[in-house]
Amino acid sequence: MKVSKAIFPVAGLGTRFLPATKAQPKEMLPIVDKPLIQYAVEEAYAAGVREMIFVTGRHKRPIEDHFDMTLELEVALEQAGKQELLEVVHGVKPDDMECIYVRQPQALGLGHAVLCAQRLVGNDPFAVLLADDLMVGSPPVLAQMAEQFKEWRASIIAVQEVPAEHTRRYGIVAGKPVDDRMVDVQRIVEKPAPEAAPSNLGVAGRYILTPGVFHEIANQPRGVGGEIQLTDGIAGLLRREKVFAYRYEGERYDCGSKEGFLQANVELALAHPQLGAGFRDYLKSLKL
Repeated sequence: MKVSKAIFPVAGLGTRFLPATKAQPKEMLPIVDKPLIQYAVEEAYAAGVREMIFVTGRHKRPIEDHFDMTLELEVALEQAGKQELLEVVHGVKPDDMECIYVRQPQALGLGHAVLCAQRLVGNDPFAVLLADDLMVGSPPVLAQMAEQFKEWRASIIAVQEVPAEHTRRYGIVAGKPVDDRMVDVQRIVEKPAPEAAPSNLGVAGRYILTPGVFHEIANQPRGVGGEIQLTDGIAGLLRREKVFAYRYEGERYDCGSKEGFLQANVELALAHPQLGAGFRDYLKSLKL
């Protein structure tokens, strides 16, 4: 029941960041010195995942290039004696990590993106990571969830408490508490109005799912926004299997929004081992 495969849905257009995303994927926007997608991949790797499945669309080639070998750059760094930078480049894709790419031909929703990877996942449990949600935790959030999966052997969704007025932005879950972090999910609803929300537990961008969810996604009608929703597939899975919600330990930055993107850059810069002290001094010097 080890989770060794992860799906990264990266086919979105990133329209909220235009014109920055006109010619580059939003997942390649940098937080300090690494692109968003690398943070997500590193989180999956730290949780034991070694097979990274990217569900891509047009204009997403830079993601493939980022995780590919760059012979000219590596030779130039080696000849210049820049060993530290060479190790940084090699660290982007460890030797035991495999990257696989599959196209999502139409932008039909998150559920459809996950379904595009079904043949690659097969009958194994798998993770889904949304790069827009940059998660910082110790241990990493997906590693926390993988430990819970070993114990419960059922689908697990990362959740956090959200303001009532923000329920339209999230899938919302409700259920029976198992302990201070785990909830036995009884209901999940995609982007409900505040008055219709069953709780204030919003789904964050991390999932560990059993392969049974593929059948539910494939046989459901289109949901909110006319899209094939992953939330609706999980709701169908609830009729046949246990699903748990996990209140993760850590911080989430909504890097799908400009505000969250800027917050992540500031806070991760402050925590950066080389940049943090100088950047903090700079912020203190500003006359705000």
